[in-house]
This record gives sequence, structure tokens and C-alpha cells, in this order.
Amino acid sequence: MRIEEIRNIGTDNLLQELEGSERELFNLRFQKATQQLSDTTGLRKTRRNIARIKTVLRERELAAKAQADAQKEAATP
Repeated sequence: MRIEEIRNIGTDNLLQELEGSERELFNLRFQKATQQLSDTTGLRKTRRNIARIKTVLRERELAAKAQADAQKEAATP
């Protein structure tokens, strides 16, 4: 999934996507350990997808905090 696509997804859906990706990564690691994994690039793609999702979630968290701080400063005389 590309970063632009991830940014267009809602926060609740991103959290679900993150959970699914983490579950997929677990399954891929399990397959690798049992030597059933034929395409090892799936591990790398899944890890990077998880990192992208976490990055967007953190960006949103920081933006919300900055907005709350700006409103708090504007409210105080």
C-alpha cells in the first residue's frame, strides 16, 4: 500500500489495517520458521507497510496535539 493511499484512510480503518498487517507478519514469520515460506519479500513488504501505517497514525496524533495546544493558547488572554 502506498503512503498516499494510507493517508486517505480513516483512523479507525488504519488501526484495523495495522492489526491485520501485524497478524500477517506473524503468519509469515511462522511460515519462515517452518520453512514453508517461498516468497521472502512478503516479510519486507509487510514490515514496511506496518511502518507506513504507524507513521501516518503518529502524524495524526501530533497534528491533533498541535491543534489542541493552539486552541488552548488562543483561549487564554
